[in-house]
Amino acid sequence: MKLCRSYSDHQVAGVCGGLAENLGWDSGKLRIVWVLATIFTAFAGVVLYLALWYLMPQEPPPAPAFDPPPLQPWKKST
Repeated sequence: MKLCRSYSDHQVAGVCGGLAENLGWDSGKLRIVWVLATIFTAFAGVVLYLALWYLMPQEPPPAPAFDPPPLQPWKKST
């Protein structure tokens, strides 16, 4: 599995959502740990977050659901 920023689980840029998805962790807990680590490391987490935002590719959006029209529109589909 390739490391990508999350398309659906994001608060700012999807970095924590993508990391949590890749590691199999809860994204909310990872965000709390990230904020605490940022505070205790003299805001080095902000620089790392910005670098990951730039370096990690965005996850592609999900394919749209496509329901083909019925072949015989006068009949109800079952």
